Amino acid sequence: MTGICAERVVIVTGAGGGIGREHALEFARQGARVIVNDLGTNARGTGQNEDVAQRVVDEIKALGGHAVADHTDVTDFAACEALIQRTIETFGGLDVVVNNAGFLRDRMFVTCSEAEWDSIIAVHLKGHFCLAHHAAAYWRAQAKAGEPRDARIINTSSGAGLLGSVAQAAYSAAKGGVLSLGLVQAAELARYGVTVNTICPAARTRMTETAFPEIMAKPESGFDAMDPANVSPLVVWLGSQESRHISGRVFEVEGGMVALTGGYHRAAIRTKSSRWEADEMKHIVEGLLTEAPDPLPVYGAGERKGS
Repeated sequence: MTGICAERVVIVTGAGGGIGREHALEFARQGARVIVNDLGTNARGTGQNEDVAQRVVDEIKALGGHAVADHTDVTDFAACEALIQRTIETFGGLDVVVNNAGFLRDRMFVTCSEAEWDSIIAVHLKGHFCLAHHAAAYWRAQAKAGEPRDARIINTSSGAGLLGSVAQAAYSAAKGGVLSLGLVQAAELARYGVTVNTICPAARTRMTETAFPEIMAKPESGFDAMDPANVSPLVVWLGSQESRHISGRVFEVEGGMVALTGGYHRAAIRTKSSRWEADEMKHIVEGLLTEAPDPLPVYGAGERKGS
């Protein structure tokens, strides 16, 4: 198959359904050879079903593409190293890692258990670290050997990572961590020919259907803005060689919208040439709040003012 990713080798995690499945299919349509990674767990991250990844592989092969199913747990550091090696042995190299795997265990912060917190941080944040770490080690070795791969890491954050989301403290914290991780990866890995970008998608998946049923409902007719397939063209393009000049960026994508999102910046500032005193802070902080624009509200919290 030909396309903008012809002959590129891609690993997509969590590719058995939802957004990940659409990424895998679109990469295949654009000529990539795809490792379809998925444990086949349920929406809460329990259970396992190897048929989930295999079904997507079968779809890709029916399109005339090349794909292999994989069932590595992305939170297992050693297993992710083995996955990188299997990919290289199977397809002769590796060009793109798309970190997408995840699940939800929504809970208000005050009732979130340690186990629930740990499981969400593990799959969303550690899961982004494990596979990309071993991929980066491979790409660094290739670059030092004079054979750079023009490689890509594409991370998946969320609006919850940008703004926070009520009843999703662990998820929001993990996805916020993914945003920062991508910035550091982009800065450190550029010397090896690796770009790193992050997407914040909004689409209908088994996670969002439960959290936001009305917003995610499929319309009876017309454009389905929440179709997860809407997200994948950007991801596939970012995985192509055409995007080599773009790194360290965050993109929001939803329906027919693609937005470039900036990071934290100073909204207002006061300075002087000596240390502030505590009794000066009331005047200073109130002035800053008056001058700065109101922050956007946390998802699920409604309207929120600067104070």
